[in-house]
Amino acid sequence: MGFDQYHEPAEELTDDMRTFARMITSLTEEAEAIGWYEQRISLEKDKEAKAIMQDAQKEEFKHFAMDLEFLFRKKKEWQTIARGVLFKTGSITKNADSAEKAAD
Repeated sequence: MGFDQYHEPAEELTDDMRTFARMITSLTEEAEAIGWYEQRISLEKDKEAKAIMQDAQKEEFKHFAMDLEFLFRKKKEWQTIARGVLFKTGSITKNADSAEKAAD
């Protein structure tokens, strides 16, 4: 099975860059899985099946959060921007603009 995670020749990328690319791919896959579960949960009529899907989705949230934290630790600029946006009150876009300026 081929992977499209590299846009440059893989053999020219450092080990760290290949790890970074894998984590980005993992983050994307976890986000997709969260979305798929959300769709299934929204339609499921059987309470037990729905509970199982909700439990599985929580695992995907955990994986997504771990991937994101790993990436934030590797990219301090991302961490700075995220801190200015995540879990803040007020306008998301204004917070994002302020956080981006703070990262410069």
